Amino acid sequence: MARATSIPQHDPAIRLAAFNRVSTDRVDAAADAVGRIFCPHELKPTARSSPDFFALHNSAVFGGFSVNYVAYGGSVSIDPGCLERFFLLQIPVHGSARIQTAARDIAAAPGASASLLSPTIPTRMTWQGNCAQLILLVERRLLEQRAAALSGRPAVAVEFEPAVDLSSRGGRALQSQILEFVDLAERLGPQRPLSPMAAANLRETLLGTLLHGQRHSASDAIERFGGRAEALPQSLRRAREFLYTHAEEPLDLAQLAAAAGTGIRALQLGFQRHFETSISEMLRDIRLAHLNVRLAAASPDESITDIAFELGFAHLSRMASAYRAKFGETPSATLRGMN
Repeated sequence: MARATSIPQHDPAIRLAAFNRVSTDRVDAAADAVGRIFCPHELKPTARSSPDFFALHNSAVFGGFSVNYVAYGGSVSIDPGCLERFFLLQIPVHGSARIQTAARDIAAAPGASASLLSPTIPTRMTWQGNCAQLILLVERRLLEQRAAALSGRPAVAVEFEPAVDLSSRGGRALQSQILEFVDLAERLGPQRPLSPMAAANLRETLLGTLLHGQRHSASDAIERFGGRAEALPQSLRRAREFLYTHAEEPLDLAQLAAAAGTGIRALQLGFQRHFETSISEMLRDIRLAHLNVRLAAASPDESITDIAFELGFAHLSRMASAYRAKFGETPSATLRGMN
């Protein structure tokens, strides 16, 4: 791969330098190499002749997501169409970027605004003035499964509000999260991968920050299922907390009602009104969400049956059917997918 002297290899502002994947001053080589890491795309300098062009891509991969430092010399246009397989959070470090989605035109600039691209929305971008961005890539399957777990609904396409205000609480949290991951990768270096459990904990933190910090198409369903869409009666709060705490135990409606301080029928009506689901369905969804997290973090030789029994599933065939309906894949596919 070509390596030009104009490429700022030793610039101290460059992040993840030990994780270099692409370093070239050739447009075609850049499009091909970056396309293999992200997705195929059209890359063009905006000026007919661009002697300042270079491409630099550093990438540290964790289980289910990666953190990246990407820089282009000069100004370039990038047309990936639909990303299909992943979400991209792009935070400018220097320079600026203009992002055009199906319905939005976003100006991204350091410290002010960033972009969050969804896999089903076609996108075109222009990176201007030697632009560099920190980019978080999150696998689509991973995020959509977590949205399903939080919303009590089957996994479907999730589409984010693409403009991220970095001065907002959610924007600050997202920027802080990606910087923490970059710092961690640089401390560990390429030869010291995270343990599966540490990687699983990072994924959970990341997914929570994304799904609670930036508006998206599943936000309302997640708020309803979590009881945040309106003020919940204390009895329902206590009942929901009881289900989470005792999810691995058989459901006892009388015990649940006693813990909530109300009657069984009142609880049943309250769950339908406030959560739009039944008590038993919420318990099943809590168990399925726990199972999804456990399988994603498990080693391939762990037993799905043992984990399922630990989480309170008595009928494995029903569990497998419900799991597939909710997450769009079998439990064994989840077990293999993150390892």
